[in-house]
Amino acid sequence: MKKFLLLLLIISVTSELKAQLNTDEAMAVQYFQSGNYEKAAILYEKLFNRTKNASYYDPYFSCLLRLKKFDEAEKLARVLQKNNPENFNYPVDLGRVFQERGEQEKSIALYNNLIKNLPANEFAIKDLAITFYRAEAYDFSIKTFLNGRKILNDEKSFIYDLLSLYRYRKDKVMLIQEYLLLLSINPEALQQAQNVLGNILEDKDDFDLLKTAILRRLQKDAQNVVLTEFLAWQYVQQKDFDMALRQTLALDRRLKEDGARVFDLSRLLVSNQAYEQGIEALNYLVAKGEKSRYYIAAKIELLNLKAKQLTSGKLDKANLLTLESDYESLLKEFGRSSGTAFAIRQLANLQAFYLKKPAESAVQLQKLLELPGITPIIIAQTKLELGDIYTLSGEVWEAALIYGQVEKSFPNEVYGQEARYKNARLAYFQGDFPWAKAQLDVLKSSTSQLIANDALNLSLLISDNLQNESDTVALKKYSEAELNIFKNQPEKALEILDSINILYPSNSLADDILIAKSKIFISSNDFEQAVIQLQAIIDNYSSELWGDDAIFMLADIYETKLNQPGKAIELYQKIINDYSGSLYIIEARKRFRQLRGDKLG
Repeated sequence: MKKFLLLLLIISVTSELKAQLNTDEAMAVQYFQSGNYEKAAILYEKLFNRTKNASYYDPYFSCLLRLKKFDEAEKLARVLQKNNPENFNYPVDLGRVFQERGEQEKSIALYNNLIKNLPANEFAIKDLAITFYRAEAYDFSIKTFLNGRKILNDEKSFIYDLLSLYRYRKDKVMLIQEYLLLLSINPEALQQAQNVLGNILEDKDDFDLLKTAILRRLQKDAQNVVLTEFLAWQYVQQKDFDMALRQTLALDRRLKEDGARVFDLSRLLVSNQAYEQGIEALNYLVAKGEKSRYYIAAKIELLNLKAKQLTSGKLDKANLLTLESDYESLLKEFGRSSGTAFAIRQLANLQAFYLKKPAESAVQLQKLLELPGITPIIIAQTKLELGDIYTLSGEVWEAALIYGQVEKSFPNEVYGQEARYKNARLAYFQGDFPWAKAQLDVLKSSTSQLIANDALNLSLLISDNLQNESDTVALKKYSEAELNIFKNQPEKALEILDSINILYPSNSLADDILIAKSKIFISSNDFEQAVIQLQAIIDNYSSELWGDDAIFMLADIYETKLNQPGKAIELYQKIINDYSGSLYIIEARKRFRQLRGDKLG
């Protein structure tokens, strides 16, 4: 019975002690978090002395430092160091006391002594380096790893630890050197090196550091494939596309590869509008012959690239005819099938909108629709394009009929909604504004944001210009100009746009005329005139329908065409600040941050 009562007493006392500890710990945490370090220190001292639990040491020591009780902190660290000679936490904390007290030389001497006396033990070296890291003594953490290499006689040890530290410290020079060291033993780490350095290196000087470091390595190891790949990537980052292509072609020849890296580079070149280099890369692949893995793909991309070049800006009739011949040659070589449907459609577009051959173009698409194995999606795309050609040639009923077929076949889907929009636009071109607006109002809730936005803009344009007979007549003239823009007849469209203010001086289409003219000038690469039109909208009609469009379009011109990033930043910021509901807000924010130099995850 006595033993039982004694046991109950022990359990009761233990429970009370645990409860008291939990209460003290909760209060200590609360005091620490609220900045009341005096009360927190009292409780943590009590908890530590009672339990000797290391988890109470760190906050207790931190409280003493924050309260500038350096003598107490030093005494605590020295006692624990004496009792735990293998634990690096306490001598490093002693160095922290010296630092806080202003005794920098003593702290440095202590830290250097710890590093100097390290044993040839990988775990001990890592332990000290991590302890320095936790104490925010990052330079000494790096120094520990570097000295550890000497102690272990292994210059390639601790690579990943040092990479993390150099990256955290944004030490670009050492980060580059460490990645080059890593690649010498693990070439598969190239993608990681590119991803990290792509985020860390910021300007030409930074990438020049990388280029110099790679070239020095290549002098010693000229046949190193991964270094050559790294160098080519560096040239791409600096937009030195000639050198990037030269390196990549040389590597493909040296390794007798199938052209995979050249094909990948060609796509990158095209995305950066380096069309000449892109064509050179694709021609290299075509020259490998019909048995080459990328022969067909390169031929296709070559045609796409030439089409992009020739159909943007000022047109050269001779080159357009050559492109037409190239498409026909490709179709002759590979035949007309579902696999070459893309080429048939592109040829039809070229003939209709640039070579003024709408009849031939329509025949191309009609024959495509008759081919076996054509998917419903290709049928929808082809019919929409055929409807556009009928619109171009003035065959209004044929256009409306084929748009209607797509709308019926794809109800409540994007292709069906696009067909409905094109039918509404066709009615707008013909001056049937009420019917067009009724269709457009339905499309405002389209699942496609682009269609919904286009429908909203056209609907507002119509409703804003049906207030009186004069505006309605002016709108008919304006829709005629837009039809000529659609037909790729910019001179005629400009002539009509310029006539509207003369014929109808009190019209309400001023900003609409400016936006239409700006699009014409952009498509013909006359950016000086485009800037004038867009700036006029910003200055006089910034709160109207095209206000945010004009700002974004002008920012894009300054950024991508005129190389004036400062002006682009101002305009993107204006969208962010003044047009929170704009369709362009997300893209404007992204471009603003990129131009400002932010690192985007």
